[in-house]
Amino acid sequence: MKTLTQLGSPRAGTQAFFRYRPVGEKTVITGLDGSWLVLDDDEFTRFATGTVEPDTELEKKLKEGHFLREGFDVNAAAERLRKRKTFVGTGPNLHILVVTLRCNETCVYCHSSRSLMDATDTDMTEETAEQAVNLALASTSPSVTLEFQGGEPLVNWPVVKHVIEYALERNEEIGKQIEFTLVSNLSMMDEEKFQYLLDHKVQICTSIDGPPELHDKQRKLPGLSAHEKATEWIARVNQAYKERGLDPDVYHVEALLTTTRDTLPYWKEVVDTYVGLGCRALFLRPLDPFGFAGKSGPRLEYPRGDFMEYYQKAVDYMLELNKQGVQILERYAAIFLTKILGGEDPNYLDIRNPCGAGIGQVAYNYDGGVFTCDEGRMLHEMGDDTFKIGEASEATYRDLMGHPTVRALAIASNLDVQPDCVNCAYQPYCGVCPVHSHKTQGHYFGRMRESSLCAVHKGIQDYLFTKLGEGDPETVETLKRWTTVRAREHFLQSCNI
Repeated sequence: MKTLTQLGSPRAGTQAFFRYRPVGEKTVITGLDGSWLVLDDDEFTRFATGTVEPDTELEKKLKEGHFLREGFDVNAAAERLRKRKTFVGTGPNLHILVVTLRCNETCVYCHSSRSLMDATDTDMTEETAEQAVNLALASTSPSVTLEFQGGEPLVNWPVVKHVIEYALERNEEIGKQIEFTLVSNLSMMDEEKFQYLLDHKVQICTSIDGPPELHDKQRKLPGLSAHEKATEWIARVNQAYKERGLDPDVYHVEALLTTTRDTLPYWKEVVDTYVGLGCRALFLRPLDPFGFAGKSGPRLEYPRGDFMEYYQKAVDYMLELNKQGVQILERYAAIFLTKILGGEDPNYLDIRNPCGAGIGQVAYNYDGGVFTCDEGRMLHEMGDDTFKIGEASEATYRDLMGHPTVRALAIASNLDVQPDCVNCAYQPYCGVCPVHSHKTQGHYFGRMRESSLCAVHKGIQDYLFTKLGEGDPETVETLKRWTTVRAREHFLQSCNI
């Protein structure tokens, strides 16, 4: 394909604003408002040079796609852009409480820098927990999610219970919509905890790294199989939801996967494991540089080109399974597709513009330290306090939101001023993580052309636009279905005041 320079200057007054990116034998063009088209070589040449003939199919396609100045509806484009940015003015809705660093499992890539089981000094106290809840409920967001993390949060079960009961009691006066989420390896679950979590509508999330041999190699549970314990409780929870009359397509345990070098050959086995567990979604996440992964990286890491090969094979397989009637989606793809096909942002905090650090989420450490995000807290455990913004015992909500670091991260993750993003065709759908850039490149802004995270984001979107450009009806229908977001109203708890 010829470049725009080789083609010569386009004729003024023909094209609306666009960015472009060659993908395979075709070219993706996108607009400021997220409009997009996939053009073949001849179509893009005529569009770029301003030589689109009147009353042709190409002119019709470009007009309907909002890529020609003639007839361009500025107000409609502004409304489409506004729809994508509804999250900007709400304030942080995700509040992560690290109730302990203690954990009974040893994961080779542990991002949380877990502590040994006898390190009770890393348990959050009830007093600190209440301070964190008070700050969370002070958010300007009308909805608040309190997420329990660790370590293994079930180690500090009394504080988990106290947070739930204290938050519900305090919310009687405030009237927000509250949701509770527990991120657990499930190995310390028992009947009492299980029934309490069900009765208090706590959403449960765990980790499954693939088939038993791979999972147990990466997530070690002394004397037991971590995979067996996790899958046992996944089945119990999912069955309990069915018994309570909840739709299993919507209500089920969410499971996450961390891809290490050992995972790459097992793309099919990973998908089959999730399908076998009744999971409807699989998040093919690459390795992050936080926690123990920062030290064990040379043993676990891999080129991102290898990750993309693994990703494409896995998602190709998932698309084939969908054609056979099996419901399984890839979460990374669903996030991007919701923006590309759905025209709205699902508010996944790590991939939005600007990112969610501080203005979308806040993390509260076991000792009361407050951080812009969980990744920032992870760096604190590695000795880097760059992203600490206060102490729960003394900070006010205004202190946290007005902190210079929160402001700096909002600027650094604004893709309209990010040098490597401002002209990227995927700018309307993407997002950067300044904490990742700081850790890997030493600066909030980073250099996206050298970023492993950018390589993954571009690679996934290249793959998705390739599939959309190929136009296979069944594939396109599946990708559209992956954008469907169904509210899990059972977990939402409101108080009327």
